[in-house]
Order: sequence, then C-alpha cells, then structure tokens
Amino acid sequence: MSEAVTTAIRVEQVRQSRLPQVDFNNLKFGQILSDHMLVADYANGHWQDVSIVPYGNLSLSPATSAIHYGQSIFEGLKAYKFADGKVSMFRPDKNLERFNKSASRLEMPELSEELFVGGIKTLLDLDREWVPQLEGASLYIRPFMFATEAALGVHPSDSYKFIVITGPVGAYYNKPLRLKIETHFTRAASGGVGFSKNAGNYALSLHPTRLAQEEGFDQLMWTDANEHKYIEEAGTANLLFRVGDTIITPSSETILHGITRRTIIEIARHWGYEAEERKVSVQELIEGIENGSVTEAFAAGTAATLTPISEIGYEGTTYTLPDPAKREFSNKVLQYLNDLRYGRIADEFGWNVIVD
Repeated sequence: MSEAVTTAIRVEQVRQSRLPQVDFNNLKFGQILSDHMLVADYANGHWQDVSIVPYGNLSLSPATSAIHYGQSIFEGLKAYKFADGKVSMFRPDKNLERFNKSASRLEMPELSEELFVGGIKTLLDLDREWVPQLEGASLYIRPFMFATEAALGVHPSDSYKFIVITGPVGAYYNKPLRLKIETHFTRAASGGVGFSKNAGNYALSLHPTRLAQEEGFDQLMWTDANEHKYIEEAGTANLLFRVGDTIITPSSETILHGITRRTIIEIARHWGYEAEERKVSVQELIEGIENGSVTEAFAAGTAATLTPISEIGYEGTTYTLPDPAKREFSNKVLQYLNDLRYGRIADEFGWNVIVD
C-alpha cells in the first residue's frame, strides 16, 4: 500500500507530568509509561492526523478488525541518556526496516522514515526527562500498528492506527537463563509469519512457556515446526553461541531477525571473529556442550539486551554451560554495547541517532 504523511505533527502537552511519581531506582519493565504518545491514522490511502497527545486510553468499536483478525504488529527499541544529557536512539532505521516487512506481510500500510523515526524523535524530545541516566536503565520505545476498520469479514482493513508509547525500564532479565528445548509446540512454520513482529506470534507462545516455567525454566528454546531438529529462537530473544572463535546464530525464514542479534554479528566480524548465520541442530548444540566446544550461549534482544544462558534442558536432561562470569566474548560485547549506547566511546558505526 502507498502512504504519505499529509500533516505536520500536532502537539498537545499534559497539564501535569507524572514524572515526580517515578522511582527510577525501581523500574519494573513495561509497567511505567511516559507522559505522551504519538498517534497517527491511516485512511483513504495516506497517513493523517499525526499528533503527540497525553498518554491515555483508546476508544474502539467492538467490531474493530484487529481484535477479530489479528492485523497487529509492533517494534521495540531503546533510547539512552549520555553523561552530558544528550538523548540517543539506537539504530531506529533497522526497526523501521523490520516494521515495514511485518506490515507488508500482513497487508498493512508501510511507514516513511519521516513518520517513524522523525515522529519518535519529536516524542522523545518532549519526554526527554523520562530517559533514565542510570547504568543499565533506558527508555523503552514501543511503536505499534493495528487495523481499525469497524466491520466483520475476513479482509485487510481499510484503516489503521499507528501509536508510539514509551517508558523507563531497567533490565528485563536480572540473572542467567535456564532454557528448555521445545520439541512439541511450535512457534512458527515455514511460509508463515515467524520473521515478523506480529502479536499472534507471541500469543501462541504463552501456554507452552508457562508449562516450561512450571518445570523451573525461564523460557523456551523453540525448534523448527517440521521435525523439531533445529534451534530457532527463545521466546523473547534471538540465540547466539560461541564455538571456538566462531559466533553462530540460527537463521531461517521462521526466525525474527533481531536488531541486537544483527549488531552483535557485525561487531564480531569487525573484531575478527568468524560469524555464521545458519541452521543449528539440537544435536550439534547438545554435543557441543558435552564436548566443551560450545563455550558461550546467550540470548540477545532489545528487551533482553544480552543475557547469558546457564542451563539448557532437553528430553529430561539438564546441560550446564561454562560460568557466565568467565565468558570472554559475550561479556566483552555487552560492555562495548553499553559504552556505545551511553555515549562513553566513539560511535564508529554511526548507530546512535541523537535527539536534537
């Protein structure tokens, strides 16, 4: 679908900020939301009524098509505050790229850089005091779009709403992960929408994840839908492994290609490591843990950042990986990413986008 932004951004500020109520030393992920949100509507072939308004509830028809037919996609990115007070987003262009791939697959309109990146920058400029300056904290940014046509019948909606909400967050995980390799339930199938960040992918993961958590695991390690032979991703992040001096990440059309995952692969290659994006079998992973060739395993994502995996459960056996504190590559790359995103080192890749 074609799109264009036909109006400038209208700004309506809150009368009284909720910022004084926030305890920045106790940030629970996703539970504290900033004062304002960006809202835009798609109708008659273009985006219109682009506004920044006080955060608040929405009024929807019971027949809103997103509720019935699942046309709903989202992204996740973060903003950081430098020591000098500057606010920076990390690689928002890649989030826009993935957002538009998701939109195309679900027959939804794409967004321009002006609306997506420019709109978020305007929102962050208004709510820049909500960006934490504490180590390990950031402002989580959630752009999302859903169908709004109030009519029943299975067809692409003729109207959509794009919204961006934000909120200060701490770490998503505060300890190394215990993952269970899933061999029954399926996250995504070939030819489906596993590569997109759509709401349905997460809905179907909730039940099997709860079952795994009842067994003492934190998350699942999903496998392919056809044979359950190949590792795919965790429930909330991509997976990476170090074998010798090679960094390996599973890759297929059913895997969400995360921005953090991509970033780590690019850094690894820049540092002289071999980096492979390919199929990784369950057998290869288990044998590598047993013979000691798999020295590091970690999850990577916007929310998870980089979280070490300490144990992996498979068919009733728990496999323990080397001590996370002694892992060379993952600890080094996490420190580098933190230094980069908080502006403590030179941005040699041009990944930080400063909010002027």
